[in-house]
Amino acid sequence: MPKVAEFNRIKNYVYNGEHRPPHIHAIHNEFEVLLEIETGEIYAGDLPTRQFKMVSDWLSGNTE
Repeated sequence: MPKVAEFNRIKNYVYNGEHRPPHIHAIHNEFEVLLEIETGEIYAGDLPTRQFKMVSDWLSGNTE
């Protein structure tokens, strides 16, 4: 599983060829959220609000 980014102890991964829709896994401590790459919507899981905002901002700035 390739790590595509890490910041503020949040690790972001993309699994090549995993199930649809295309998404990232953002992991912080015991939390993990899957975000759809195209929409930024939560596919599954949860992150604390502050960390979710950081990941969401990072995703929107890196998919355009």
